[in-house]
Amino acid sequence: QVQLVESGGGSVQAGGSLRLSCLASGYTDSRYCMGWFRQAPGKEREGVARIYIPVGTTYYAPSVKGRFTISQDNAKNTVYLQMDNLKPEDTAMYYCAAQFAYSCYSLSAPKDFNYWGQGTQVIVSS
Repeated sequence: QVQLVESGGGSVQAGGSLRLSCLASGYTDSRYCMGWFRQAPGKEREGVARIYIPVGTTYYAPSVKGRFTISQDNAKNTVYLQMDNLKPEDTAMYYCAAQFAYSCYSLSAPKDFNYWGQGTQVIVSS
């Protein structure tokens, strides 16, 4: 059973930065797509970024491309989301997700992922 634990959320002013971490455990095969999603109050959960662990291929939502960077540290079983130039509209609960797959290419929706962390809150003030 894959377990995911997020950390690193907090409150920052617009233009600031945060780095989220997702510690993964319980899997023996590296063929996982790891994703970051977010959900603001009253809105649906949306994909932010994802990375295919075996080769490091990354994908980003247009709203965060150029500001957010997803990366991995395989030795620490951790996936990161570096968030720079944060905007008030980035305020949301951020979730880490994982799914066994042969590619991340088609896995963009929450329904595509079976394993989820508990979430970490990000608040960006103007």
